[in-house]
Amino acid sequence: MKKLLLLGAFLIVSTSSLFAQEFNLGASAALPLGDAGDLTTFGLNIEANYLTDVSEQFDVGATVGYHHYFGDSMDIPGFGSIDIDDFSFIPVAASARFNASEAFTIGADLGYGIGISPDGNDGGFYYAPKVQYGISETIDIVLAYKGVSLDGGSFDSITLGVEFGL
Repeated sequence: MKKLLLLGAFLIVSTSSLFAQEFNLGASAALPLGDAGDLTTFGLNIEANYLTDVSEQFDVGATVGYHHYFGDSMDIPGFGSIDIDDFSFIPVAASARFNASEAFTIGADLGYGIGISPDGNDGGFYYAPKVQYGISETIDIVLAYKGVSLDGGSFDSITLGVEFGL
């Protein structure tokens, strides 16, 4: 997997002067779902991506970010309350975007979510299908379903945020 990501990054950088390029920064709020919703209450994500035009409607590139989810407290009958640690990941992924119209974009990021915290979080396969609506030439509203496949489960969330083209 790491070799594939490195090959993709090399191809993007080596051919970047041939195509139009775009650098974007984004921030979003996350609502944890499923297993993640049992352990955390809320999340904040920041991401940066670099995209290259393959055609007028299709862009590919790479993305990296930092996702932080705030731990919940859990009541255990007879034992009291325990605090659950925060979870954080650094997603490193290949990105693809299809410009369905002037305003709407459909995309996905696929790669690896590096587990940062708590201890024992080894990370896993990262996926993030998304839909974007352009409110101006350089600002998009982004709705995404982000997840990391972990051993014995997954860490999923739905996010709503904004992306700025630089």
